[in-house]
Amino acid sequence: MSNAMYNKIWHATQDSLDSLLDKESQKMAEPHKNRVFVFDMLATFYIKYVQIFRKLETVYDQMVHPQKRLLIRKMLDGVMGRVLELKNEMVELELTEFHYFDSILPDLKLVPQQLDIPIPRYFLKEKLEVIKGREKILAQILADSGLDMMSLKRILKTIPPDEAIKTIQVAERARQGRLRALFMKQIYLQEYRIKQNKLLGDRALDISASALCIQKVWRAYHESKKTEQMREEEMIFLGMSPPPQFHQVSATLMQAQKVQSWRNDVQLKHEEDYREALVTIKDNLKLVEGPDIKDSLQDQIRHWFIECRNLTGAFPAYPKVEEGGSALIFSNKTPQQVIADILASQEEEDKNKKKKREEKEKKEKAVQRERKGSKERPKEESEEWKMSPSLFLGGMEEGNQLFKDMWKNKDESWNFPQDYDPELIKEEKRKELESEIRLQVDELMRQELINLKLAVDREKELPPRGQKGGNKKKGKKGKKGKRGKKEKDLTANRNTQSLYQITVLLEEGVQTAPKALAENGAPEIGEYSYLGTSLRQVAIEPMPSLLDVRQLITLYGILPLGSATVHEKAPLVKSLLLAGPSGVGKKMLVHAICTETGANLFNLSAANIAGKYPGRSGLQMMLHVVFKVARQLQPSVVWIGDTEKTFYKRVPNDEKESSRAPLSLRCWNSGVWLALALVAAVLWEQIIQRHGGFLTKTLNISCLAKVTDGFTQGHIVQVVKRVLTERRLRQQARRPLSAVEFITVLTGMDPVYKEEEDSFKSWYAKTPLGRRRALALTGGDTEKDKGKKKEKKK
Repeated sequence: MSNAMYNKIWHATQDSLDSLLDKESQKMAEPHKNRVFVFDMLATFYIKYVQIFRKLETVYDQMVHPQKRLLIRKMLDGVMGRVLELKNEMVELELTEFHYFDSILPDLKLVPQQLDIPIPRYFLKEKLEVIKGREKILAQILADSGLDMMSLKRILKTIPPDEAIKTIQVAERARQGRLRALFMKQIYLQEYRIKQNKLLGDRALDISASALCIQKVWRAYHESKKTEQMREEEMIFLGMSPPPQFHQVSATLMQAQKVQSWRNDVQLKHEEDYREALVTIKDNLKLVEGPDIKDSLQDQIRHWFIECRNLTGAFPAYPKVEEGGSALIFSNKTPQQVIADILASQEEEDKNKKKKREEKEKKEKAVQRERKGSKERPKEESEEWKMSPSLFLGGMEEGNQLFKDMWKNKDESWNFPQDYDPELIKEEKRKELESEIRLQVDELMRQELINLKLAVDREKELPPRGQKGGNKKKGKKGKKGKRGKKEKDLTANRNTQSLYQITVLLEEGVQTAPKALAENGAPEIGEYSYLGTSLRQVAIEPMPSLLDVRQLITLYGILPLGSATVHEKAPLVKSLLLAGPSGVGKKMLVHAICTETGANLFNLSAANIAGKYPGRSGLQMMLHVVFKVARQLQPSVVWIGDTEKTFYKRVPNDEKESSRAPLSLRCWNSGVWLALALVAAVLWEQIIQRHGGFLTKTLNISCLAKVTDGFTQGHIVQVVKRVLTERRLRQQARRPLSAVEFITVLTGMDPVYKEEEDSFKSWYAKTPLGRRRALALTGGDTEKDKGKKKEKKK
């Protein structure tokens, strides 16, 4: 697409965002009692924000104008944060991490695939240089320790010469035997034909019968081929079979990818030009307009001195540097407005004294009324729901107003290549230059004001009280205490690279290039739960689908790590508990979070660190080093596998080898339950194709999906790897794959039985969020129950 097309998409997206902000400000300010209506309202806003998020992410990725991209980035971070805020509100309202919008999507004329939350591509684009530098450091550390050669070289087993000769002889004899068998077969067929010719030699040849036989065979073959072709065309027309060359990359798509990469190169070039222009234009303004700005500021301040002297009979007090200097008085004001403010301030001082007394009396009366009213309030008023204040709406409204003032009706016919606008840079740098010059002018004018007071009023300015050296020291001493104590740095004499080397030498301790989200049967392969709302209406909790899990990981793990703005303001999820049977993809999701955000991965699982840092002091040193490196090389992810084992005083024998069930774990910030989802045919297709398999009519995928009910994604990956060996992949042309091959391997594996799945369900129901939901469904009040528990503890 062209620059004009992306501008149109941006303008349309901003218009829809403007209308959405207006609707939200109207509906969210009012308290509501009906929770069903509240959830529908929150879900509608959530879905619309997701649609805006998808469009803004595409526009930001492909727009080449550097100044527009700054505003789009601000709006994109704001929309991301608002999506997380609405998600948090829905969780607090429904008391569950999984939500279903199948009753709302038809009204909005959307399909479930449009609910997919994209991962912004700038997460990795803006960190490529950092990641490359980190990989160089890692490669150097591995090279110094000799670990890289062990990982790159394949360990070859040496064979004695006698055994090697025997192996070659066996292979040669087998080759000769195959050739001898082929020759014998040809001799046998030749002798058989000679015998048949002798037996049929006495019969007279009928040419017409021979021709008729050939015609029958040819017509039958021709009709069968025609029937097969018609069947394939019908299946394609019905959408039950893919069209020919469906899996091949089209020339149009390849051209689009080339254009996309070209636009990325243009982006980088325009951003470099923009950074250079920021410096050069500011230097030019400083040379050309700097003296005039300085003179105008001095004249303005001198005029303020004279007018204040004429009106009040004394020179004013010059504002301090901490207060902003003269900018505090002349910020966006004319000299006449400044004079009016001086007169108004004197009148307000007298009125403020009277108002303070009245306000105190009103507050005391209001407190007494609230105490009486809280006892007499009905139960319905206490159950009203009101939206919590947002930290992103103000920034989005500000950015939206900036778009209207600057870009909505701007004529850009002169800027065909979408390069930076020098006039906008001049306006921005004039303000910066003025603030810098104002600091210099303030120093000069303060001294000039002192001279005026000495010359006119013969007044000597004395330093204000409370600024002597002794008072300062006392104030500092008073602040010392527990907060003033700093944590002792155990590695103060070591640099980051040496600490990084310690963490790398842990087995799987740090990984800078973890697995991608699309590997090993990732949760993005899955369908939306179309009956989620219907099942909840009949008091049946639906099982979370693979798509639901992927949405939670994106919202709770990837977006806060990828954007610093979102991480600072959005509802923070400090820790995630991934629970589920073995093979559902917990470890892969951890790697996916690191891949999509370019984060470091620190593996602090018990099996990984056992015996490496013995003793209490060793454990303290390990944690200190890991967290210190994690802070310096942000973003970072600390992964603790089999977390429940760290809470045991003694690990039971039946859980020493395989335990993925944190059924006794209770401390985490947010939990994601990876339930055993129904294995879809799409999952089988994707995994087989990723491992080099060809899908043909002989391979019944739907049969495999039905048979593998109760098996995890990890089981499917293991089955496909065992079946699709290098030899089997070469045989696909003459012997296509069949479902029997996969089922045969699958019979040797143990599925996830119903008892284990039920144990996870009961565990999830006992979690803090599960208990609150159970109380809400039974009519209990979670807030009252919390209050009762606290009273009992007291």
